[in-house]
Amino acid sequence: MRYLDPKADLTFKKVFGEHPDLVKSLLNALLPLSEEEEIADIEYLPTEIVPENPLRKNSIVDVRCKDKSGRQFIVEMQMIWSPEFKQRILFNASKAYVRQLDAGEQYELLQPVYSLNLVNEVFEKELEGYYHYYRLVHVEHSEKVIDGLHLVFVELPKFQPHSYTEKKMQALWLRYLTEINGHTREVPEDLMANPEIHKAVTAIEESAFTPAQLLGYEKFWDIISVEKTLYNSAERRGMREGLKKGIEEGKKEEKKAIAANLKKMGMDTSLITNITGLSEEEVENL
Repeated sequence: MRYLDPKADLTFKKVFGEHPDLVKSLLNALLPLSEEEEIADIEYLPTEIVPENPLRKNSIVDVRCKDKSGRQFIVEMQMIWSPEFKQRILFNASKAYVRQLDAGEQYELLQPVYSLNLVNEVFEKELEGYYHYYRLVHVEHSEKVIDGLHLVFVELPKFQPHSYTEKKMQALWLRYLTEINGHTREVPEDLMANPEIHKAVTAIEESAFTPAQLLGYEKFWDIISVEKTLYNSAERRGMREGLKKGIEEGKKEEKKAIAANLKKMGMDTSLITNITGLSEEEVENL
């Protein structure tokens, strides 16, 4: 049996965008919800969040749903990390929060929005943990919270299942996302023993997809490969340019130090500019 990688756009949306019970299980496992707050039911919402400004591009999310109390949940799978990703997540969550109210409705009707973001790269290198939870808290008194937006980021490459056995479903879902890929031929028995994971595994069997879908799946990985190459090249180019700029700035500061010493010695400004290459204005301002 051949399986497709559940992190791909096609498979991720098939598993979590077509099976309410599976996305509900994922959310309950990975969101910071108490037992009383756990999600009991899910209703899918349109994944397109249309901005108020028509000049802005529409934002498409992977999965968007709500429960009976009106809480909204956004789930995103991100293969390549970029610095602006957090801002896009904040924008989408904020837009979903604002659009709950029609004109004239009261603010107390607003329900929280939870954004769960699974990232297939390490972006918090200085932090040991893989789970990052953001919300609006008082700077000095973190127990004081303004409820509304809950942003969760999970760094999949950092996940180590043996360290988190106390959260069984969280570990199982993260193992599902990290241990199964296009090279998988046999899924571990302990994963298949769980009914929800078993269903999610069955949904990504190669035989469940049409030839056209499989072609799209392969194209997705081609695009990811190209994007990674371009991003890494840009990052290296930025490092080189930054190093070059740093060297140039260092040389400039060295020239200013020499000019300042010559100025203290009483040397004529025009002669200092000839020696250092600085302008007369730069020398005068030292």
